[in-house]
Amino acid sequence: MSNHHHTAAWQHIGAAGLTDGITLTTACRACADDLDADFAGITLVSAGELRLLAAATDERATVVADAQLISGEGPCTDAYTHRAPVEVADLHHAAARWPVFAPAASAQGARCVLALPLAMGNLRIGAVDLTRCAPTPFTPAQKERADAYARILALLALDAHPHLLTPPPRPIQRGPQGYPPTVHMAAGVLAAKFGLSPDDALARLRAHAFRHNQPLLHTAEYVLDHQDLD
Repeated sequence: MSNHHHTAAWQHIGAAGLTDGITLTTACRACADDLDADFAGITLVSAGELRLLAAATDERATVVADAQLISGEGPCTDAYTHRAPVEVADLHHAAARWPVFAPAASAQGARCVLALPLAMGNLRIGAVDLTRCAPTPFTPAQKERADAYARILALLALDAHPHLLTPPPRPIQRGPQGYPPTVHMAAGVLAAKFGLSPDDALARLRAHAFRHNQPLLHTAEYVLDHQDLD
């Protein structure tokens, strides 16, 4: 990564933060704008398990991030797990790789996606995904610039979420093991009511959210409020 890309990335973030200050969200928007992405999102992983959407440029980015949370698959999950960039030129041809995520993201207009891990040294803290609504691959120069942004976003994420410095209690696992506390509490309600195991209760919660095209957190909140799925 050249100093030119790092300097240019900071300049775009600084310009974007003139009004509301430099935050993870303004930096995410600056990154998407600079790299000609239609939308972008940042997912963080706390203590190796608890996943949260830390920034999104718009509602499409939020829905696509939630699709990854529900399915436990997708570019951010792979980028974080393998600590390497993930690029797909056209999600319409990625159903075999991500059978749940790819159709859900495509429904939001997503076609090309580039995801990069967010890391500081040996510490992995999440991933950022940049999405285009046309199957237009990112150029080599744009990928270099994206890498510069990923380093800066990792710094801003740690500043906003210092608890990410907490070492994971056990090795990172692949899949959707990390959910916000609300989701785990809702799964506990379903497990107690229907005599399900925790894994089966989570699966039922995820399936209901996906079937009704709802964000997983909204489904979980409904369960906590009504003690049922319907």
